[in-house]
Amino acid sequence: MTRSILLKTVLALVGLAIMILGLNIGLGGIPTLGWQTSETFIAVTNETVFHVQDSHIRFIGGVWFGVGAIFLLGVGLTDKLRGTMVTLSVAIAIAGLFRLSGLDGGVVFSAAILPSLALELIGFPLLAFWLLQTPRPPALSH
Repeated sequence: MTRSILLKTVLALVGLAIMILGLNIGLGGIPTLGWQTSETFIAVTNETVFHVQDSHIRFIGGVWFGVGAIFLLGVGLTDKLRGTMVTLSVAIAIAGLFRLSGLDGGVVFSAAILPSLALELIGFPLLAFWLLQTPRPPALSH
């Protein structure tokens, strides 16, 4: 029972964190990165291309929000969403590997990225394993 409560707490925290990041990306877009930074870090040199890319980034933020919502729904529907949450956890781990394609200046292993990378490459596979190991309720026979 305690493991179940702990799993549901982790799912709720993961879901809420991802949803907040999704809102950040979806509503903040490229220019501000929402709540991540208040520093100006980009200069737009081509307005049309920028707005197209900003729209794509905002869409990805909405997708990320949806991923978080599935984990949050998983708190109450763990058995029904178990496979989906495992699949999403694996997808997040694979996406974390894509960070390694941008090894410019060691940023990937900096303090700004390393916690996220560790969650993606270690935390989410562990969550998937945990979800797979959690006992399922006995099936009802008809």
